[in-house]
Amino acid sequence: MKRIILLITVIAAAVMELIDTSIVNVALSHMSGNLGATLEDTSWVITAYAIANVIIIPITSFLVNKLGRRNYYIGSIIAFTFFSFMCGQASNIWLLVTFRFLQGIGGGALLSVSQVIVFELFPKEKQNIASALFGVGVFVGPTIGPTLGGYITEFYDWPWIFYINIPIGIVAASICYALLKEPEIKVKASSIDWAGIILLAIGIGSLQTVLERGETDDWFEAGYIIFLSVTAFFGLLLFVWWELTTPTPVVNLRVLKSRNLSLAAVMTFVSGVGLFSSVFLTPVFAQRLLNFTPTQTGLLLLPGAILAIGGLIISARLLQRGISPIVMITLGMSMFILFSWQMSGYNLDVSASGLTNTLILRGVGLAMITVPLSVLAVSSLAPADFAQGAALNNMMRQLGGSFGLAMVNTYLANRNAVHRSDLVSNITLDNPAAVKRLADYTQFFISKGTGAVEAHTKALRLMDANIVKQTSLLSFNDAYLLVGIVFLCALPLLLLATPKKKGQQVKVVLADH
Repeated sequence: MKRIILLITVIAAAVMELIDTSIVNVALSHMSGNLGATLEDTSWVITAYAIANVIIIPITSFLVNKLGRRNYYIGSIIAFTFFSFMCGQASNIWLLVTFRFLQGIGGGALLSVSQVIVFELFPKEKQNIASALFGVGVFVGPTIGPTLGGYITEFYDWPWIFYINIPIGIVAASICYALLKEPEIKVKASSIDWAGIILLAIGIGSLQTVLERGETDDWFEAGYIIFLSVTAFFGLLLFVWWELTTPTPVVNLRVLKSRNLSLAAVMTFVSGVGLFSSVFLTPVFAQRLLNFTPTQTGLLLLPGAILAIGGLIISARLLQRGISPIVMITLGMSMFILFSWQMSGYNLDVSASGLTNTLILRGVGLAMITVPLSVLAVSSLAPADFAQGAALNNMMRQLGGSFGLAMVNTYLANRNAVHRSDLVSNITLDNPAAVKRLADYTQFFISKGTGAVEAHTKALRLMDANIVKQTSLLSFNDAYLLVGIVFLCALPLLLLATPKKKGQQVKVVLADH
């Protein structure tokens, strides 16, 4: 019973951290108005959390060895909970951004360490099931974040987006204090690699800022984006060089000599692109273009999320029976590609049931990828390197999500301009359909008692509103297709995986972080 309680607790902690990666997305305008800040400044609330997460995740293994897993994990839960409270109490935007960054630092352990704890709570022969259960949090957290945030903002107020973490955090910290123990096998802590930590913070922090803020500030038209891009390039280059040459690296990049881990890291990056970009595109598509409420949008995503849980368990069972991870990943990616292709063909008349069925493809497809990628990542690592492999893999998912969001935001803006130009060019006096539509609109407003001149003006505005909506639809279609193409281009990389040797099944099963 104690094992079940601890299992539920650490999964809940991981889900809480992952929900916070996307829960504030739909509340930015409310925060902006309440705190008297511009929307551009308010978006740093998202950026700060993402930067902190990506910096802390790869050094989690080092911090566990230095501070002790139990101390570090419980301390991280307390920090995450405390700074969640402080986020809700923030009186200006830059205080909120600061607390949000510190919340992200605290949340780092709630992902990678939770994964290792869940793994250890299962007997060796069932550790694929452990990976599947943890995958529930990885998948469900970012998916329900925007819907939960929209519901809270709609019916309560934006600080409650942060306050809901407090009771969960208090309960989680209390249970872990009572039940969580240090692992029997401890890795000796090395000296602190301050140079590596600083270079990682500079390089990853700069890269994450460029990805999060680039589209908003027109990319390389902004001087600070150019500066941070150069800083990210040289910072990461020096970081890799230093970590490969120092005897006590904060991030052991030598584990990437494993072909399967390197391949899994790339594929996890791609899955992050698909997971986070689709989580961003779908609620916006449903609410802005189809006029769905946040609750209705949540109901669209719910069946796919529920069936994804089943997909995670099934994929773990199939791996247990000896099905190759490569086969499972190929199947899952193919399902996501089909989802993207179907979404790229929808118009404004698409039904809720049609969207729900397509989103089931997305959910199950990503679920079929999650566990096999975990297995593939560590299938050729020594047990001592599992934690480092897990941390690097989780970092790649977060980076993939940031890259995916930057990619689709930029692509939406570009395609929006192209499609608007194409549609407007057809609104001419030589186009009978356009002339008739304008006349019909004008006549409609006249029939409502509006004067002829004003009716004509209103008709033009209505036509422009229709063009804007149609332009947005076509841009979203293109964005979904682009994400599908990314998955399609990544599929051939699976041919590079090192085949599992005969008799290696047990090792692969046990090697899930």
